[in-house]
Amino acid sequence: MLGRVFQPLCFEVPMATNLPTDLLRSFVAIVDAGSMLRATERIFLSQSALSLQMRRLEKIVRVPLFHRHGRKLTLTPAGQHLLHQARQILDLNDRILTSLAGEPLSGAVHIGLVQDFAETLLSGALGVFAAAHPEAQLQVKVADSQNLMDALRDHHLDVVLSILPDGEEAALRRVPAVWIGEPELAGQEILPLALLEMPCLFRATALRALEAAGRRFRIVVETPSLSGLRAAVQTGLGITCRTNLFAEAASAPVIPKDLLPPLPHVSYALHTVENPTAPAKRIADLIRTALNEENI
Repeated sequence: MLGRVFQPLCFEVPMATNLPTDLLRSFVAIVDAGSMLRATERIFLSQSALSLQMRRLEKIVRVPLFHRHGRKLTLTPAGQHLLHQARQILDLNDRILTSLAGEPLSGAVHIGLVQDFAETLLSGALGVFAAAHPEAQLQVKVADSQNLMDALRDHHLDVVLSILPDGEEAALRRVPAVWIGEPELAGQEILPLALLEMPCLFRATALRALEAAGRRFRIVVETPSLSGLRAAVQTGLGITCRTNLFAEAASAPVIPKDLLPPLPHVSYALHTVENPTAPAKRIADLIRTALNEENI
């Protein structure tokens, strides 16, 4: 009698799902503050960026965390359960960082950020520092790169993260500028543009590229804020020029390269004052790590 041939059983091991601490920190901040609007005063994110983070968190945990009644938010049972666990995770995270950092840092740190980073990229880095070093005072200035660099030279800022033309010596990372918006707008005879007010590197980059290609355009939306620019792009009013970081935050499509003139790269640049304090050095290190790890 022929013996049976047994095939080994193969089990697929599911990949572990990680809960990002920046999302948990924002979640707890919203609950503690009582609303997304008040939470923006505690963490360095806009209300729209917070809303995007909560959608990401609910997608990860696969259950609704809030009951939404207009602008009022209340926790679902799952949200109540996560809140308790999130506080434990963040407390452990912060205690680990404090133990590794040695002596707590104190004193004021003056940080300058362009809007792109203030609203999206660095909430985690700044939150980690604030939790690990509660005796330090973070003072954040959000402005365009030129004003931030002037403030750094005048010693009004300790650390500056800016976006500069490609090729700068202080470049921490090079990224491509891209056209963002509804692709069908690119086919219009006169291209509708949504841009930040001057001075703005991306504004100058977009206009230079269009003028060099002989492409006709008109500025249909001009705004001082990144949130206003996002709204203009999301509603299809115009096309803008930023990086993939903006496109992701705005949930807006990147226009195919062959539809509009090519754009150059830009540089993310990190600057510190001469002989920075220990807290300023630590902030600069966290920013550098955040930029290197972010998929942008």
